[in-house]
Amino acid sequence: MADQTFITRAGYKKLEADLEAFKRKRPIIAAHIQEAREKGDLKENAEYHAAKEESGHNERRIAELEQKLGGAQILEDQGDLPTDQVFIGAAVTVKDEDGYEATYTLVDSSESNPSKGYISMGSPIGLALTGQPVGAKVKVTIGKGGYHLSILKISRG
Repeated sequence: MADQTFITRAGYKKLEADLEAFKRKRPIIAAHIQEAREKGDLKENAEYHAAKEESGHNERRIAELEQKLGGAQILEDQGDLPTDQVFIGAAVTVKDEDGYEATYTLVDSSESNPSKGYISMGSPIGLALTGQPVGAKVKVTIGKGGYHLSILKISRG
């Protein structure tokens, strides 16, 4: 059974494109394996072993992506996500102990891009914020002592 994952429609399309790219690599890798096989003794054939390793990596990625896509729930299609608490897909404005404000959007790890404000639900900040209401003060457990954030605003795109 596939694990349920919430993901944006754009993230879903990116995963589909990634899956197709890995599938398109299959015949290329197979050709490399065949070429290496034709060079003789497979026990000491580094090209052959490298191609087989690449094939294994490619097949693992295909399986991972198929599993993730199989359990994906498109966020935009979900009408029952809480709007009064932080949950995946929420844009959350927070303030740290020094008064610095930032807005983060909580996403699946496959869509994480901290430089654009998209943080994974499984990150220390994501874990601290999940399920919390506006006004909550949360502790982000990172480093020796961690730090605190206050939730100022929660919105959904």
